Amino acid sequence: MTVIILTACPEGLRGHLTQWLLEISAGVYVGHVNSRIRQRLWAKVVEMAGPGRALLVYQRPGEQRLTFEVHDHHWEPVDFDGITLMRRPTDRSSYNPAVGPGWSKASKRRRFGRRAPDGGSGSSVPSEPSEGKSGS
Repeated sequence: MTVIILTACPEGLRGHLTQWLLEISAGVYVGHVNSRIRQRLWAKVVEMAGPGRALLVYQRPGEQRLTFEVHDHHWEPVDFDGITLMRRPTDRSSYNPAVGPGWSKASKRRRFGRRAPDGGSGSSVPSEPSEGKSGS
């Protein structure tokens, strides 16, 4: 089984892949082709991808029974003790400055409890007078 996933690639490449593989979703191609055809298809994908990205997944003997190849993709396949994993980029470009670092106000309240402004016990309900005192 061979799977090719394209992102932002030209229509001509998509048309070329439909000659050999079945397009099951936009930019996702699946099919059974031999290794020679798969290598030629991948070479054509790399040649025609332009500014787009491509990911190839295919069967291979071994523990995982598959392997990956990427072209201009942010995620990269990495061999980790005989198992191929996809490494996600660790740059800070995905950082959202609107969220800000540290704990949210709600989590601080849950973690540390509500504190009275005067630094008291944290109870916002005033205490009732004791029975021993006269109120009038």
